[in-house]
Amino acid sequence: MDRRHFLLGSVAVGLSTQVCAADQPSGLDEADKVLRQAAASGQVKAATLHVLKKGSAETRAYGDGATTDSMFLLGSISKPICVTALMRLYDLNEFKLDDKLSKYLPKFTGDGKENVTLRHVLTHTSGLPDQLANNADLRRSHAPLARFVETAQQAPLSFAPGSSYQYSSMGILLATHVAELLTGKDILSLVQETVFHPLKMQHSAQGLGRFSLEDMVPAQTEFAAPEAGSGDPTAKNWDWNSLYWRKLGAPWGTTHASAPDVAKFLAEYLFAKGAVLKPETARLMRSNQNPAGIKPRGIGFDVGSQLGGSGCSEETFGHTGSTGTLAWADPATETICVVLTSLPARAVDPHPRQLASAPIAANG
Repeated sequence: MDRRHFLLGSVAVGLSTQVCAADQPSGLDEADKVLRQAAASGQVKAATLHVLKKGSAETRAYGDGATTDSMFLLGSISKPICVTALMRLYDLNEFKLDDKLSKYLPKFTGDGKENVTLRHVLTHTSGLPDQLANNADLRRSHAPLARFVETAQQAPLSFAPGSSYQYSSMGILLATHVAELLTGKDILSLVQETVFHPLKMQHSAQGLGRFSLEDMVPAQTEFAAPEAGSGDPTAKNWDWNSLYWRKLGAPWGTTHASAPDVAKFLAEYLFAKGAVLKPETARLMRSNQNPAGIKPRGIGFDVGSQLGGSGCSEETFGHTGSTGTLAWADPATETICVVLTSLPARAVDPHPRQLASAPIAANG
């Protein structure tokens, strides 16, 4: 079977409770068909879909053993979730976005690093790398997050802070470490206390939390990114499915959640009701913070119509994950779309998550 192409099938797999077409969100049938066929063909081992449009919501599950509450490794959707824990402290006036990072990390100096602000690391304009040069070695040795933090502070910048864009998982790591320093608590506890608990996200965990490895949907690691161990036969003890990685709680990629829980998180920003953050802070985070000529980014969020597909407005915000996940919300149509799959993003283009998202966006 050629997994570089989207394979079609005809068997419905793991479908949740049906509703009348008049009651379901528009575009749902088309999105459902994409994921149903991807699961039936064996291309996608497990997936869930949650769609909310103007008060009408539904969740569906696909694949072997998948349920509507199945918890997936979110990949980079972890970033805005963990940044939210930091921004709770912004609401308490514990820091300012234009504070220098070196104010909190005194060792983060030299090579222009003294000019990096929290805003820079939160909008991917700091010049810090995505992954560390010795990422595989750190993971192979089961390094704790503190070791990643130490090494990230030593990483050279690719450009003058604020002058360009470079996606940076390490920037998010250092930003969320500031929250740890300000509170004296680790990011795993902070996310549970400040995000999951107030939003009643009962099928979510930073790391494994109260859950076990067996509670989580396995990733199809044979199609994973090289930095996740794909192609390395010795990576089983540190790849996406390893106990080490799932427990680590890396703020750039090791959050677990169900599709309905991710939707609850996005709803906090879409409707800005203030359950976790002040409404003005929620609106700030979901809005572009970068100047013209630099890729638009919110605070922790990706932003723009490209997230969901044709039909989304430029107000759309959310994130994707290299593990095969996609989540977005569009204030213009009051739409939330969450597609969680076990098939890594790099496995196929277009990915089933994009194909499922497109009809939801087009029918806004």
